[in-house]
Amino acid sequence: MKRRLFLKSAMATSAVATAVGAGLLTPSMVFASSAKFKALSDAANSSAAGAAEGTFKFKAPKIAENGAVVPLSVDAKKLDGVTNISILVQSNTTPLTASFNFTGGAVGFVSTRIKMGKTSPVTALVTSSSGVSAKTSEIKVTVGGCGG
Repeated sequence: MKRRLFLKSAMATSAVATAVGAGLLTPSMVFASSAKFKALSDAANSSAAGAAEGTFKFKAPKIAENGAVVPLSVDAKKLDGVTNISILVQSNTTPLTASFNFTGGAVGFVSTRIKMGKTSPVTALVTSSSGVSAKTSEIKVTVGGCGG
């Protein structure tokens, strides 16, 4: 092992141990962001239930060969005042997979890759000046893309 790597690791470990020992770093602080994420996910699920059918474009594959990288795109360029685009996967343990906030004159377009554990409906939510709209697409996750 190289001496510099050993010294860096030892210093990082001692700093974390000191912070935990002094009470500066507690498990509740580490997991606080996951509680906020769960609250945001619940709010997105409730707004998806009452959303109108979207006038934006939602591009998703019918069959995903690999659930670890499922490409999606949401094109809401024609909508005015887009403030948020969210993607929900119903069968995931945390349904809110992605949420993108827009400010000012930003164009409402998102292209991303998400992770899916199994076949599920995927919903894209767009919040704009005209309200919340949604589109849903069923994505089948297969191993090797055989459809079975």
